[in-house]
Amino acid sequence: MSESLRVGLVGYGSAGRGIHARLLREVGARVTHVVSRSPERSAQARADWAGVVVEPDVAGLLAHAAELDVVVVASPTGEHVAHVRAALGVGLPVVVDKPLAPSTAEARELAVEAETSGGRLTVFQNRRWDPEQLTLLGLLHDRRLGRVHRFERRWERWRPVPQQRWKENDTRAGGLLLDLGAHLVDSAVQLFGPVESVYAELRALTTPAEDDVFLAVRHAAADGGPGVVSHLQAGALVGAPGPRTRVLGDKGAYLVTSFEGEPTPFASLDERHTHDDSAPRGVLGAATHVAEDEHEGWLVHGRDRVPVRRAPGGHADYYRAVTAWVLDGGPVPVDPWDAVRTAAVLDAARVSAREGRVVEVDPAAAG
Repeated sequence: MSESLRVGLVGYGSAGRGIHARLLREVGARVTHVVSRSPERSAQARADWAGVVVEPDVAGLLAHAAELDVVVVASPTGEHVAHVRAALGVGLPVVVDKPLAPSTAEARELAVEAETSGGRLTVFQNRRWDPEQLTLLGLLHDRRLGRVHRFERRWERWRPVPQQRWKENDTRAGGLLLDLGAHLVDSAVQLFGPVESVYAELRALTTPAEDDVFLAVRHAAADGGPGVVSHLQAGALVGAPGPRTRVLGDKGAYLVTSFEGEPTPFASLDERHTHDDSAPRGVLGAATHVAEDEHEGWLVHGRDRVPVRRAPGGHADYYRAVTAWVLDGGPVPVDPWDAVRTAAVLDAARVSAREGRVVEVDPAAAG
């Protein structure tokens, strides 16, 4: 991968500049073209990337298709369908921020269009490269928790004064169900497989779009036993966030008490290491004397607790995979059909919340 990836970036706001541009710079890619109508953001793009061309719309960016290797769509979710279609239409590979589209039907249309047009499409599910996700995947691979029966993950914030962005105000394409819920469902499916049914509670407490989300997701049975049940929560009005991740199995539990440096009321656990010289050692083992900045959560057996060594990796690895996919013919970083299946779960969640019942997820709806 000696070439530098040439990127056209659609949107230069909190996602485009704050996440995508930062990661692209980290892997040595070059943002050569940006779509922005904001004078302030256009000035930021010119300051950030020498020689960048700023266009007011996607059509202007795609006029430079011959100068680009990939288009990254970081526009509001409601604009994803039009922007992805336009980029696929000129034959460019496309990275689109999650969620792929506001509904299953639209997401499926994009996945089919990418296949039938010969275009290439992937989705920015960067949370697959979270250290806690990578560490947990290692624990599951090594069967350190035994047969898992429950997975819990929370993405909770204390924002009593809501931010005034499209995400908080767009009741069709905004809200925490599509925003954080797309990450939470994707993580659960990556860990525990396809979803059979979902029960959901959705509320709008401080914003027009929902800002309080709870999903109880039942995964398909595996290994001859009952399927895992995932409890997934996202909230903006949470003064006391719960533990980030808790996984329960018949050989123990995995607990992560903080998230991205933000402590929770459970973070005091991180200040009291428990050392067990009989615990197995290894890259992902419950090793003793793991340094504070090297561990990612705890293996817990009742009152006994040992730190788990953090798995290597991070979000920049997503764009390293994109570079290999685009320039060297490597595997797609995230299959767009995974995003279609996630959309089917989120659509079922809306039905569940509206009708107050468990909703079966039809596998054919995402195929």
